[in-house]
Amino acid sequence: MIRTVSDAPPAGPVTVDASRRTWLAAERTWLAWWRTGIAATAVAIAVGRIAPAITHGVRWPFRVVGIGYGVLAVAALVTGALRQRMTADALRRGSYAEFSTPVVLWLTAGAVMLSVGAVALVAVRFSQTPASCPSRSRAAAAPP
Repeated sequence: MIRTVSDAPPAGPVTVDASRRTWLAAERTWLAWWRTGIAATAVAIAVGRIAPAITHGVRWPFRVVGIGYGVLAVAALVTGALRQRMTADALRRGSYAEFSTPVVLWLTAGAVMLSVGAVALVAVRFSQTPASCPSRSRAAAAPP
C-alpha cells in the first residue's frame, strides 16, 4: 500500500518513538563501525602473520598488506567513534550530521588498494630459495 501525506499518522507518541528509533539506529551504526574494525584486525593478523607461515614464501609482501589492514582497522574504529559523537550531538540538537565526503573517499581508496594487494598476494606466488626457507632446506637436506 502506498501512503500519501494525508495518510500520515498524527504527531504525538509516534514522534517520540521515531526519535528513539533514530538513536537506536545510530547505535547500530556505531556497532557496525566496531565490527568493521574488528574484522579488519582479523584480516591484518591473517594476512600479516598466518598466511606467510602457511605459504613458506617471502614474508614482506604479506606483512605490508597486513599492516595496511591494521591501519584500516584503526581508521575504522576512530572514524566510527568520531561519527557516533557527531551523530549524537546532531540528534540532541534535532539536526543531521553529514558524513565527510573526503573521509569516505580515503577509507574507500584504502580498502580498495588493500583488497587489490590481497588479491595480488593470492594470485602471485612469492617463492624463496631453499637456503632462505628453514623448513624447505631441512626437507631438501634429509636423506631419502
